[in-house]
Amino acid sequence: IQQLSGKHSILMLLRIAGLSSSGFYKWRKTDPHIQLDRINELKEHIQAVHAIRPQYGYRRMTWALRREGFLVNHKKVYSLMKKMEIKSVIRKKRNCGGKQGSNIFPNLLRRQFKSSKRYEKLVTDITYIPTQEGMMYLSVIQDLYNNEILSYQISDRNDLSLVLNTIDKLPSDVNDISILHSDQGMQYVNLEYRNVLNQKGIRGSHSRRGNCYDNACIESFFSHFKSETELVRNIADKNTLPNLVQEYIRFYNQARFQKRLGQLSPVEYREK
Repeated sequence: IQQLSGKHSILMLLRIAGLSSSGFYKWRKTDPHIQLDRINELKEHIQAVHAIRPQYGYRRMTWALRREGFLVNHKKVYSLMKKMEIKSVIRKKRNCGGKQGSNIFPNLLRRQFKSSKRYEKLVTDITYIPTQEGMMYLSVIQDLYNNEILSYQISDRNDLSLVLNTIDKLPSDVNDISILHSDQGMQYVNLEYRNVLNQKGIRGSHSRRGNCYDNACIESFFSHFKSETELVRNIADKNTLPNLVQEYIRFYNQARFQKRLGQLSPVEYREK
């Protein structure tokens, strides 16, 4: 039955042989050869996942294995990773907590990072990406309904055009119930930025000055992006950056499962 289980249903084979399923699974749990084969197979998959996603700890590794069909306990994964000397890469954390509010937009978000509707609460920010040919800048807009990245723009200049082009790439059905939350960077206090939001019927919202916690979701995305791409790739020049960003955002939206979303990716959560 064990040898044929890869080609036929185990329940069907047990029925033909006149055996109980409880007896079969009890035998499979105690048979040392079966256990050894299973452990070796688990190790191979753990090694493969770690090579692609070195930032996965034992909890995320457990879910990655389950999505591949391995019904394994997190304690077992922890034990195997410890024996294999596999450790996740820890992201650096920074502290910031300014209290000065904005004179242009109120803080409409107020750290309420959960949303029950698409496009209800959007957050945006810019991060820098060093390359061997100079600094590049990535602007992103994220939907807090499912943490999906709705639009992004890359430029070698951190200016107003970078922000406005990101807004222009938003889906056409973003309506006037939307809040677009940002920090108080020079682009987000610009009069033209405010006019564009008014034209699109989007309400602006600002974090307190120097307070990264007020926009923690987008900060978290940038942190994951940098730790999960630059560790496995060397950004040699500006020409390789667009493909890297596109590949990661596609992975983040479609395949990167999140605990808050019930271990689904943003697109899987939205479609479900």
